[in-house]
Amino acid sequence: MNPLQMNSILYNNLKIKIQKKIPYFSNKTGMEGSMNSIFFSRKSILFWGMVLLCLSLVLPVHSYTLPEVLSYAFPSNLCVSPQGDEVAWVFNRKGKRNIWIAQGPEYQPVQLTHYEFDDGQPLSDLAFGSEGKVLFYVRGGAPNRAGEHPNPTSDPERAEQAVWAIHREGKKPWRIGEGHNPVPSPSDQRVVYSLKGQIFLSNQEKPSQPEILFETRGRNSSPRWAPDGSKLAFVSHRGDHSFIGVYDFQKNSISWISPSVDRDVYPVWSPCGKYIAFIRFPGKTFPSFRGGKQFSLMVADIQTMKASSIWRCPNKTGGFSQYYPQETLRWAAEGHLVFYSEHEGWMHLYSISVKEKNLIPLTPGEYEVENSFLSPDRTKLVFNSNRGDMDRRHLWSVSVEGGKVQPVTSGKGLEWSPVLTTQSEDLIFLCSTARQPAAPAILNSQTGEKRLLAPQKIPEKFPTEDLVKPQQVVFESPDGLDIHGQLFLPHGAKPGDNRAAVIFMHGGPIRQMMLGWHMRGYYHNAYAMNQYLTHKGFVVLSVNYRSGIGYGYDFRTAENQGPRGASEYQDIVAAGKYLQKRPEVNPHKIGLWGGSYGGYLTALGLARDSELFAAGVDLHGVHDWSLRARRRDGGGWGIRGEDLMSSAYQSSPVADVEFWYSPVLFVHGDDDRNVDFVQTTDLVQRLRKSGKAHVELLVIPDEVHGFLRHGVWLRVYKKAANFFSRFLQN
Repeated sequence: MNPLQMNSILYNNLKIKIQKKIPYFSNKTGMEGSMNSIFFSRKSILFWGMVLLCLSLVLPVHSYTLPEVLSYAFPSNLCVSPQGDEVAWVFNRKGKRNIWIAQGPEYQPVQLTHYEFDDGQPLSDLAFGSEGKVLFYVRGGAPNRAGEHPNPTSDPERAEQAVWAIHREGKKPWRIGEGHNPVPSPSDQRVVYSLKGQIFLSNQEKPSQPEILFETRGRNSSPRWAPDGSKLAFVSHRGDHSFIGVYDFQKNSISWISPSVDRDVYPVWSPCGKYIAFIRFPGKTFPSFRGGKQFSLMVADIQTMKASSIWRCPNKTGGFSQYYPQETLRWAAEGHLVFYSEHEGWMHLYSISVKEKNLIPLTPGEYEVENSFLSPDRTKLVFNSNRGDMDRRHLWSVSVEGGKVQPVTSGKGLEWSPVLTTQSEDLIFLCSTARQPAAPAILNSQTGEKRLLAPQKIPEKFPTEDLVKPQQVVFESPDGLDIHGQLFLPHGAKPGDNRAAVIFMHGGPIRQMMLGWHMRGYYHNAYAMNQYLTHKGFVVLSVNYRSGIGYGYDFRTAENQGPRGASEYQDIVAAGKYLQKRPEVNPHKIGLWGGSYGGYLTALGLARDSELFAAGVDLHGVHDWSLRARRRDGGGWGIRGEDLMSSAYQSSPVADVEFWYSPVLFVHGDDDRNVDFVQTTDLVQRLRKSGKAHVELLVIPDEVHGFLRHGVWLRVYKKAANFFSRFLQN
């Protein structure tokens, strides 16, 4: 039992005793009791009243549970209809995922699907048909390398990933076929989608047995319809290179656009249907999330199928900025192409005239641009970024021909994933604050009114007013980098409290934690856990270490990170020393927790600095970079050759197991598709052999990396909170 719980019990018991002894302290009225009790109350009421007042000042007004703070409905997959003013999205409430829809001008939310179980089957890839009457979606997760679809309930029936459709009026959805990424035709009821490296064709209203549209070498993906529906562009991946192909429905033929030894990706049609633009990377290797490639913008004439470069990135910063955004390349009005690039040190939007080939920086400055949406008339962009507010996200707009960037939202909250409705251009987006969880909202184009679309989906018992507002803190790493963090202080925390503290580290590492509820479901849950640990009396520090996003290209691509030297670990040590100097913190009771890359840093901290870090909770972390490299063709980091393999091992927790004596809780699902389960198997055996550290395990059969079931999140976080309470507070 922690001190906060003990004080709460003391407070309640003391109040009951006083009420029994002092009539005037009770809720009853009238002259009750003897003169002796009255005399006792007159002499003691001031004393007991002051005791109650002092206790109440150090206690939260209300107490909430872990299920209550995780009871929100997380929204995602905003999608607008090509006709009228209609928007759809997915709500995930306690693992029950369903599609909701709202139609202007009232935008009253209506639930379309009615999946009733926490079965771990995600809903994604929402797309309206050409007339806006039918909504396509995908149910189920992608297969692992063995071809197995996620089945976290261990259901004896085979799990699948399939394309479904439903009328916007509701009714019963129908299955189109196994696959993902449905792309409806802009001109009729056809729909194409992808399955096992092939493109399939079906009819939305008459779903017969789906058929492969065509057969050709390579793994074919990214289908894009011509504006009139007569042709389909696609990408054919062929190992060390890829082609842009064009399938002609009338001729039943395929043509290739300027085939070369390069990797051609992201095809988009011009509004007139006469041209296709795409991005060309050098062949052989695929650009990684760390960037480091040059790329060219290419434009092809459909008549000749010949492409020419209209712009080339001036340095090797390409890769991440083309991979990370939802739409990396779009054809805008007046013959302009809009694209993302990091060649000036930050991820920004640029526009280029295909005819004049003059590059226009649309969002200059030291900030990052993330998701953007092109207006229905293709003349302006609405986007979310951290301009002027590095640890939040707000909405902005800019013309595709350049000009002043205009603020759309501001304040102490977060706004992201903007879309504009087709008819009225009403702005729909997702938003949160430090206390309000993520929710869909609307900004009316005529009145400027902002409101939540479905406020009723925030549960009545959700502890909004009891949450703390994290503080932005900036501390310096040993080599001089400014490291941003969010500090969660319990209500009533004060110098001399001698509180236990916990450091949280995000995964990725291409992520960034915020001063509010996060935009991604995984980190939305992590923010809830940080709030809950704070509620239990811990001081919590969430650290945005180097190699993450939000602070520019140089910060994200910092030297010697990960398997090349673990340079980001010094930011975690700096965070620990920052907490040791906090007057509220016990310097000997600092723990670590995080998932994926955060799990890696948790294990690294316990292995290298058990004297500084007293306990840790490691969710599906990488523990041996060299093992990952051997199993995953370089591990996604290009780890090849004796020197790099040696560096990878020395940068891993397994290299310092002999110095590890702090207790640890490992959590891992054994169907993890991101971090192999053997990473935890191997490290636990090493720790058992060493015998110096207390080890606890929570193994979850058939779960994936980002746990799919709400019940699993509750189970994991409950065990983690209990672990920290036992080893840091008691």
